[in-house]
Amino acid sequence: MEYLAVLLPSLAVGLIFYFVMKSIFNADRAEREAESAERRNRENEIVKPTPSPDDVPPGKQ
Repeated sequence: MEYLAVLLPSLAVGLIFYFVMKSIFNADRAEREAESAERRNRENEIVKPTPSPDDVPPGKQ
């Protein structure tokens, strides 16, 4: 029983550390995924310039 009393505080601190680090990494992963999705959306929404009359081939006027 003495061993349990000696090891219990270290185990408790270790578990707290584990869960804190796990939540930090999960938040970081979620932030990276959201940032990546936002970049994809911005790249898809880039407005392409409308062709000028000079760019249209002669047969298609």
